[in-house]
Amino acid sequence: MKKFRKVLDGLTTSSPGGTIGSPSCGSAAGTPTAAPTPREIDVQETLVSENFQLCKTVRHGFPYQPTALAFDPVQKILAIGSRSGGVRILGRPGVDCYCQHESGAAVLQLQFLINEGALVTACADDTLHLWNLRQRRPAVLHSLKFNRERITFCHLPFQSKWLYVGTERGNTHIVNIESFVLSGYVIMWNKAIELSTKTHPGPVVHLSDSPKDEGKLLIGFESGTIVQWDLRGKKADFRIYYDEAIHSVGWHHEGKQFMCSHSDGSLTMWNLRNTTKPFQVTFPHGKIQKDGRKESCKPILKVEYKTSRSSDPFIIFSGGLSYDKAGRRPTLTIMHGKAITVLEMDYPIVEFMALCETPYNNEVQEPYAVVVLLEKDLIVVDLTQSNFPVFENPYPMDVHESPVTCTAYFAECPPDIIPILYSIGAKHKKTGYSQKEWPISGGTWTLGSYTYPEIIITGHADGSIKFWDASAITLQMLYKLKTSKVFEKPKLGEGRAAELVEEDPFAIQMVSWCPQSRIFCVVGISAHIILYRFSKQDANTQIVSLEVRLQCESEDVISPSENENNPCFTEPGSHSPQPHHQHPASPGSGTPEGIKDSIPCLKVKDRMVRVPPGYQAELVIQLLWVDGEPPQQITSLDINSAYGLLAFGNSNGLAVVDYLQKTILLCMSTLDLYGAADPYQRLTRSPRRNRQSTSGLTELSDNQQSIDMERSKSPTSESRENSFSRSRSSSVSSIDRDTKEAITTLQFGESYARKSDLVPTPCLWVGTSLGVVLLIPMSIPTDQEERMEEPVTIGPSGAVLMLKGSVLRFGFLDCMGALIQSPYEVWRDPNAPEDPDRLRKRKLVHFSPSSSQDTCGEGHLAVVCSERQAKVFLMPSQSCLFVHNITESSFVLRADVVSVCNSVCLACFCANGHIMTLSLPSLRPLMDINYLPLTDMRIARTFCFTNGGQALYLSSPTEIQRITYSQEMCDNLQEMLGELFTPTETPEAQNRGFLKGFFGGNANTFDREELFGEAAAGKASRSLAQHIPGQAGMEGMKVAASGVVGELARARIALDERGQRLGELEERTALMMTSAESFHKHAHELMLKCKDKKWYQF
Repeated sequence: MKKFRKVLDGLTTSSPGGTIGSPSCGSAAGTPTAAPTPREIDVQETLVSENFQLCKTVRHGFPYQPTALAFDPVQKILAIGSRSGGVRILGRPGVDCYCQHESGAAVLQLQFLINEGALVTACADDTLHLWNLRQRRPAVLHSLKFNRERITFCHLPFQSKWLYVGTERGNTHIVNIESFVLSGYVIMWNKAIELSTKTHPGPVVHLSDSPKDEGKLLIGFESGTIVQWDLRGKKADFRIYYDEAIHSVGWHHEGKQFMCSHSDGSLTMWNLRNTTKPFQVTFPHGKIQKDGRKESCKPILKVEYKTSRSSDPFIIFSGGLSYDKAGRRPTLTIMHGKAITVLEMDYPIVEFMALCETPYNNEVQEPYAVVVLLEKDLIVVDLTQSNFPVFENPYPMDVHESPVTCTAYFAECPPDIIPILYSIGAKHKKTGYSQKEWPISGGTWTLGSYTYPEIIITGHADGSIKFWDASAITLQMLYKLKTSKVFEKPKLGEGRAAELVEEDPFAIQMVSWCPQSRIFCVVGISAHIILYRFSKQDANTQIVSLEVRLQCESEDVISPSENENNPCFTEPGSHSPQPHHQHPASPGSGTPEGIKDSIPCLKVKDRMVRVPPGYQAELVIQLLWVDGEPPQQITSLDINSAYGLLAFGNSNGLAVVDYLQKTILLCMSTLDLYGAADPYQRLTRSPRRNRQSTSGLTELSDNQQSIDMERSKSPTSESRENSFSRSRSSSVSSIDRDTKEAITTLQFGESYARKSDLVPTPCLWVGTSLGVVLLIPMSIPTDQEERMEEPVTIGPSGAVLMLKGSVLRFGFLDCMGALIQSPYEVWRDPNAPEDPDRLRKRKLVHFSPSSSQDTCGEGHLAVVCSERQAKVFLMPSQSCLFVHNITESSFVLRADVVSVCNSVCLACFCANGHIMTLSLPSLRPLMDINYLPLTDMRIARTFCFTNGGQALYLSSPTEIQRITYSQEMCDNLQEMLGELFTPTETPEAQNRGFLKGFFGGNANTFDREELFGEAAAGKASRSLAQHIPGQAGMEGMKVAASGVVGELARARIALDERGQRLGELEERTALMMTSAESFHKHAHELMLKCKDKKWYQF
């Protein structure tokens, strides 16, 4: 607890940040303020550094660049590996866990220890890892790094502790998963194939134990060689040499035959009685051509051969289509009896896996679903219905349906907004899904106590907006809005729109949402703004269109030869209305008249349209082309439902629109806003008007523009994924290099525009790329009828404040340090039936700076954050109370005034990856953590903070990463996460029958320990692989002692207890027989020796 007291008498000149006088049309500079000011600021700050801790909470979306898939049929959880070394483990909705290999190496293969709560991963750096899943945050228990050989395939038999590892050299190694040590038992490639074979068989592409006998291991080599290896006899039972490369092998559950898929698009069936040739060869998609030859087909990359009691076997495979059918989509084929079903996929198939009722490979498999992992989607097909419908996916796997271009995060929303959005979004859901429950249903998850309504909004390249319910660290889509429906479809070859944005003319750049009034505003890349109102009723509506001309004029550009330090600005009032006049614009008409090329980029639908319930477009504002130059993109936006006003700016200037009266109130260049109060004393017009090329005016400067302005091309272009390498100097000394002063942030609120103001009035706070803050006062009629008829007047700009670097964010506190919210209008349905007895009134909620204080007119604190520093000003005196230089070497990308632990702080995210928090109002550093070593444009574009100590960003093009910087939430995180492992009894193996077991060879008699243990096989070469103990942390180490390995051992003891007792009895009997034989032998020898001796010779 710390108290900050600062006497404000005579502080104007000696304040830490200094104060710049603000001469304006209404008051003379330097006049003593008559406004009452508090004698001292007494704010008890409760936040300390112990309140802050940074950690990742949960990752949503589809795993980017997936590579591998695994399923635990008993625990019913699914694992997906990715190219960047990530592993996503999914169970029932709410059970969603992300793990990351420290090496970042691609995951090649995943193997669950079925029903043991553990997972083995094989990575591209030839390392095996054992993950413990018996804790909410999985950790690595052991790693084994292969030094001399590359891992190509792994196989772990059910209820075995020995993992078979195939390598690129064609050798098969065996790893003990309890100790993660290599066995001395190795199947060398030259022993597996015949000595007479002259060529190397290639890498191992398949390993599996025979369902009939676990002592037989089937090894598939890439070249087409298949060997069944007798593990006991250490010899090959049979060898198959086929002339087509093998991709995968699938057994029949009886172990008498198996199927292979090949590179020529064929499937071969082999019988163990005769392995000289396949007894069946089929080309499922290869037709016989007119000349009698087969069509050449693509490889069948994987086949699964699954049996069913009640029907024919299922043969499921990917690939195998004929080459001549160009442009066909990737397919999954299901052959069931004589029926062949081809399922076309939207993306290439990475991996698929049939889900079966039993974990035992020697029982009838009974497949009920097939999981298909695509490059950009995960689908599950229901095999129990003849039309093979897909299951409805409960996970948010379609975040990236169109590339995400912006995000917004709202915590502590009004509780009624989520059910309303869900009920409207549910009406537009797709149908035709399987009626059965989602089969990946493992783990447990309960709604924790630390929950409140949260909404995430994502804007996309195709102009769509998605609202997501993000409460309780889950993510579920509520509602989708397509902004492109407002416009006519652009015709191909319409030159200007195509020149500006070729691919995505509707791409979303930023969104502004007021959850209380439910007013929603989007900014698009074609310099357009759409304002939406929310209604539960459908309606017939005509969208009002306003066109705004906000452009630098080439004839008004200052010549650098005349005045080098002055950037280009328009002549005051030459083509823009005066700030205090209402602009007489009628809906749909252009602001200027008779100017060539005064057209917008897109054409708004000008007819009546039927709109469904939900968000309905009311107003479209578009910037116009001027003299063949496209409009500059919009860089800042704010909307206030209580005022009925919308403000936006770009690198040319500022515009304010009255959306209730559908009129433009203000439209002028940034320099014109200053009037006589320009801190840089720039000239507005060159004495000598040299006409210059305007090409330089449309380019963004290399120093001053905010990150939002760097989105000048299509948001989906890959060029923006690069890191920030250039330095950004935002100091005043670099003004001569700037071409324009952009409007970088805007905020409406009750404030004091001038030092002499006694009471707060509606104001617009304007921040620019040169670090200047302007206050523009407004006069808004309070009566409802007057508000709809009388004009809103905008006064000349008041205060001018200065910071280093581009201004990013404003926040307002009362003199007790509490956050002042912006005023808003309470939502009412615009299409609700009129009640003749009740007049529909606008219900406004105001948060005046003086509302929480005893004395009226005490003022308020204004928090202003720029790319370089933060300042706290006292209004109306404009004294700078506190200043903090946030960064010198980097720049702030995102800053927000947020509530944490019943208090407020300033949260900042820097381009160098640092996340920091500062106390308010004193700006003491509370946390500074180097979170991301390198920040790319995607993260910069999508990073956002919200209340409750939370933030999010797009960690990949398909995934949203949520983080927390609150110690309280970090402490509660374990409670909020789902449990991956639930203790479940392993299903009992079916009784195979006496004769079957007797004649078919009993798998239970095979003892791997006896073969692969150190006693029998010896130690493996130390140089072959290196054991690395896992960094699992305290929780992981505790579980390591009593968890996976201990449980494995206990399960093994329990399973084998009876067999061991029998074995001990057998051993004792054998020992007694040996002892009896020995006694008999000795007795016989003694009898022969003593046969001829007399009694006295003894």
